[in-house]
Amino acid sequence: MPLKKIVLRKLNMRLKNPFITSFGTTQDKEFFVIEVYDGEGNCGYGESVAFSEPWYTEETVKTTQHMLEDFLIPILKRSRLTHPNDVSKVFQPIRRNNMAKAAIEGAIWDLYAKRENVSLSIALGGDKKKIEVGISIGIQPTIKDLIEKIEDALQIGYKRIKLKIKPGADIEVLREVRSHFPDTAIMADANSAYSLEDINHLKKLDELNLMMIEQPLAHDDIVEHAKLQKEMDTPICLDESIHSLEDVRKAFELGSCKIINIKIGRVGGLTEAKRIHDFCQEHQMEVWCGGMLEAGIGRAHNIALTTLPQFVLPGDTAGSQNYWEKDIITPEVVVEQGMIEVPIKPGIGFEINKKIMDEFTEWKKEIAI
Repeated sequence: MPLKKIVLRKLNMRLKNPFITSFGTTQDKEFFVIEVYDGEGNCGYGESVAFSEPWYTEETVKTTQHMLEDFLIPILKRSRLTHPNDVSKVFQPIRRNNMAKAAIEGAIWDLYAKRENVSLSIALGGDKKKIEVGISIGIQPTIKDLIEKIEDALQIGYKRIKLKIKPGADIEVLREVRSHFPDTAIMADANSAYSLEDINHLKKLDELNLMMIEQPLAHDDIVEHAKLQKEMDTPICLDESIHSLEDVRKAFELGSCKIINIKIGRVGGLTEAKRIHDFCQEHQMEVWCGGMLEAGIGRAHNIALTTLPQFVLPGDTAGSQNYWEKDIITPEVVVEQGMIEVPIKPGIGFEINKKIMDEFTEWKKEIAI
């Protein structure tokens, strides 16, 4: 796989609406688009997912740039790649920084698929023609606002509703939602807002027939989640605690959860995401693809990953129009009756809208390989 040039672009896009979680509020999304050229007319695209502040993981937009420029790209310059799987191997000497690794690995996966003249989903081993998707709804100012947003999502056909919760905005809110939507697939996402001291409070979720509660306890915990899962009927899904296949293996052996949320950026790229998927398939653990408020390139990678067979639960890859006035791909990601049609063109399957991308680009750098 010849790599001749890498282009880094820093973009800044404003979400249609503020996205509120237990961590805080996001309105403007800074991120990098990575372009990898082979010198033979092909270009692969990746997208970084780290936020401006280190509230989800320790990574930020600035650390992503630092890792790409000072470590990861120099490693690629002196490496010979024959397959995208090689990227995670050559990056092994660098600890963590999974989101930076995933951004450039994703571009190389896209380039590889284009060189092979196959879609990214086929290159990964996926076989679905369409994928089911849900939607993630942030904390709303009022119950009325929340109910209206859920109604809008259900009219579009989303297959699952994820609601952000935090102490003081949890059980009563979910009870009200369940009374309005008794048969809707609903899950709660706590983003590590609770501790084991809240166990009796969290057990009240069992009366609400939720699909799952996502990451109720500490972001780096596996042990206490096992204690909580033993006390709860509601399935626990781990998110922030999972950074590798090894984390999944430990969580499985401890009984820390029943479901795994796979986020490409959090686990370091598509190669590790696929390894986690394969383990979960072997051990009959359900998985789904989480979202990180991605623009179109990141959404395209999520769509491709979700075509793997063990992604049996609807993911967070909502349509572009749910988040952005204008996306950087064409056509934009569209949801019809809760389904997204998997593109069949080579690579990510979407064209880059370069005019829109230039509009949102704040900084650009070309690096010869």
